[in-house]
Amino acid sequence: MGNAPEEHHRETIWGEDDDSIWTKYPKESVHLTWIVLKSNYVNVLLVFVPLGIIAGALDWNPTAVFILNFLAIVPLAALLSFATEELSVKLGQTLGGLMNASFGNAVELIVSIVALSKGQIRIVQASMLGSILSNVLLVLGCCFIAGGIRGGEQSFNATVASTMSSLMAVSSACLIIPATLWAVIVNSDDDSQNKDVLALSRGTSIIMLILYILYLFFQLKTHSHLFDEERASENEEAEEPTLQPIPAGIMLVIVTVFVALCAEYLVDSIDSIVATSGISKTFIGLILLPIVGNAAEHVTACVVAYKHKMDLAINVAIGSSLQIALFVTPFLVILGWIMGQNMDLNFQGFETVVFFITVLVVNYLIQDGKSNYLEGAMCLGMYIIIAIAFFVKPEAAHDLGHFAKNFFTSH
Repeated sequence: MGNAPEEHHRETIWGEDDDSIWTKYPKESVHLTWIVLKSNYVNVLLVFVPLGIIAGALDWNPTAVFILNFLAIVPLAALLSFATEELSVKLGQTLGGLMNASFGNAVELIVSIVALSKGQIRIVQASMLGSILSNVLLVLGCCFIAGGIRGGEQSFNATVASTMSSLMAVSSACLIIPATLWAVIVNSDDDSQNKDVLALSRGTSIIMLILYILYLFFQLKTHSHLFDEERASENEEAEEPTLQPIPAGIMLVIVTVFVALCAEYLVDSIDSIVATSGISKTFIGLILLPIVGNAAEHVTACVVAYKHKMDLAINVAIGSSLQIALFVTPFLVILGWIMGQNMDLNFQGFETVVFFITVLVVNYLIQDGKSNYLEGAMCLGMYIIIAIAFFVKPEAAHDLGHFAKNFFTSH
């Protein structure tokens, strides 16, 4: 016992003892860098990070800037997720859960904040809806297929899935109500109409944030037993943390800075892409941008589904959608309020109808607590149909609100 202080030297921020830091630091840094790089296959795309930044800084062709930064953000999202997981393991179940809840969709949040600061509200709205649709249709569909092909029919916790789907239904209502209000206020001038919808959106966003906090309290505290099986799957997947908290925190900050930088160049190039390619802003935000932040997460969900850990896969897919709907979207509305940007929840009529139908279909598919490859094919088919619909839909097409206003004011 008397030799304990000599045997266990004080750890430095890198997990090394003081006597060896100057000799082992370079070697250990290279070793940790290698471990981080091989943590995900998409990290091979990290070569596009400097290329994307150089392309944006030197004002290369907007198409090249968009593509390079698009590819650059994919591995950065994976590294951000890796750093978050490393920190959450050290923080314990509750704080770790809160951190995962806060940083789970950090890339979408960063890209949206950059777009919001530049007044690209249409891009922000489309990317939020696109992230939700991507998770509940594309990711969930792939999970059902991956699990179904190997194991026929898979089961999952129907109670947890039902709770999540109920919250998704509430979120869809929170988006439908502002769009409906905008459509029915047909006798008001546009300024008054926009102010009314903006006031409703801000009030609704506050309520949604409160609901999200209550959901976290429900998940992490009062009803944590419902999520025990899901956490057990997470613990089986997780290994001992590779990084000490401080290096992981430094990595989190550095990667966040690079994501913000690449996102800035990406958003700046969107207008030129729309002008030259004919692709609408809605399609870019709703279909393309969600791929950036979710690619690594999509692969993870499919892998765990293939391993018969459907509860964890469901949590990745629907849990991520809930975070976008109940936290990220209302947070951006409040942030826009602070920044002087009129970000609201008035998604176009066509988009709200698509969202409502999607939630309806997904709720029906998961209510029995079982899944198979046919249900997965249904989800994928619906996602492809939606993608085609938004690809052919003109940006200037009038939505249901315009139709209602023109109809009632002309009769």
